[in-house]
Amino acid sequence: MSALLDTIARVRKEVCELHAELTRYELVVWTAGNVSARIPGHDLMVIKPSGISYAELTPESMVVTDLYGTPVRGINTGSNGTVDWGNPDLSPSSDTAAHAYVYRHMPEVGGVVHTHSTYATAWAARGEEIPCVLTMMGDEFGGPIPVGPFALIGDDSIGQGIVATLKGSNSPAVLMQNHGPFTIGKDARAAVKAAVMCEEVAKTVHVSRQLGDPLPINQAQIESLYDRYQNVYGR
Repeated sequence: MSALLDTIARVRKEVCELHAELTRYELVVWTAGNVSARIPGHDLMVIKPSGISYAELTPESMVVTDLYGTPVRGINTGSNGTVDWGNPDLSPSSDTAAHAYVYRHMPEVGGVVHTHSTYATAWAARGEEIPCVLTMMGDEFGGPIPVGPFALIGDDSIGQGIVATLKGSNSPAVLMQNHGPFTIGKDARAAVKAAVMCEEVAKTVHVSRQLGDPLPINQAQIESLYDRYQNVYGR
């Protein structure tokens, strides 16, 4: 039991610290956006609280929920009673249901990120995928960054759209139509990296299109780039 409590404390600290990366790379404004992480080996996740500014976030303010988005305020340790954590006055992010749906249906995913980063969200507003015209995109995304369906916040509809779109894609990022990017990763840090890279390529491809038509990369070359980067580069 102490191992689980130690893991929860570690993940809450990591998720808190990763939110600072969203502000550092200017992917969010005010209280928008969120990072979540799965608690390895358990049907639990950690996510940012709703409506709290980034400057005020602490590990203790990160909310622990089950994989249906219901807050879990503590755990019964048997003879030692119940160990509580967090602030019962804090609610999880309004996007919690979407994150939870992803974890339930994509067991390989350990982290989810949502931002309203300017360029990626502009592509989402047009309902247009970002074409794979950069070797960086071949490396990181294995093809275009796809567009997911329009869905309202409030239930797991957004999560359903994320899963349906990314299940058949190499991309760890999806542009939810009229909403913004969601990214996934083997852990929360990988999902944050995908969010940073998504905004970078969204900006670069946008600028390229102002100059003319970007040159496409053929599928065989994209597959070669992706395979090398994912399986050889840095190993």
